[in-house]
Amino acid sequence: MAKSLGIFVTNPDNMQHVMGITKAAKAKGSNVKIFFTWTGTKLAKDPQFPELCNIADDVSICLDSYRKMGYDQSDVPEGLTADKMATQTQHGIIIEDYDRYISL
Repeated sequence: MAKSLGIFVTNPDNMQHVMGITKAAKAKGSNVKIFFTWTGTKLAKDPQFPELCNIADDVSICLDSYRKMGYDQSDVPEGLTADKMATQTQHGIIIEDYDRYISL
């Protein structure tokens, strides 16, 4: 696999960091996968979320966490498709398959 970075997002206060790191990694030619879980799923409602989905190579969110934050699972965030409303397996893929890993 080419250079790759997995970003694990658990904090709803980190959208600027997620955007900045993603843009920097893409500018350096890295493949970027982002997984949002727990309160980090609130960022799916951030106005920058659709742009992030366009920049990153793969974005998914933990459906269980999304529901626990009070969102309906049929309310798929702009920029995602229903199949990207996923499980913690996506987090495992980052750990297993990506060269670098960061948790925000």
